[in-house]
Amino acid sequence: PQINPLASVSSFDVHNYPSTDLLRLLASLLTQIASTNDVISGSDTASHTLASLSHNNVPEDASCSPIWRSLTSASRASLSNPASALTFHARNIPTIALESYLLRILKYCPTTNEVFLALLVYFDRMSRLASEATGRTFVIDSYNVHRLVIAGVTVASKFFSDVFYTNSRYAKVGGLPQAELNQLELQFLLLNDFMLVISPEEMQRY
Repeated sequence: PQINPLASVSSFDVHNYPSTDLLRLLASLLTQIASTNDVISGSDTASHTLASLSHNNVPEDASCSPIWRSLTSASRASLSNPASALTFHARNIPTIALESYLLRILKYCPTTNEVFLALLVYFDRMSRLASEATGRTFVIDSYNVHRLVIAGVTVASKFFSDVFYTNSRYAKVGGLPQAELNQLELQFLLLNDFMLVISPEEMQRY
């Protein structure tokens, strides 16, 4: 009899997987991505990012694309403005390791594994949306990954969980002023075009 290869693969039970192990894997992956992009970008990441986003106007061919026409007007404005991506860029690389940062969030703002796993989905969506809608690359590096994480956890916690914390608490745990986190949260939503739903199948793939 023929065997369906997909049927033979056991599903990953995200609900019961130890959270600390999941965060270790997540931190390892994101650290590798950020470190690789640091090397590609060169030693002066800020200058590279500014140079790559120096044009305010969206290329004409991108503005005619179906994906561009499907976006909300607010997301169009955000994606076409280089300052939106630079909002996440810190002046200095945070001294706290990403795994320690994620574990700190888990300790002081406990939430479900889905919230943390959703970060990968949202980061991918942001990258694809920026590329398809504007032709620009949204780069995750050591200067912005911590801010992306705390903004993503804030957004995902409110979307996935019945119980979540105030922005003042997320800001304190994340080491940011509340006004700054509020701005990051809004930019995170805009750069995802408010598309927060993740199907069980998509979550399983990630």
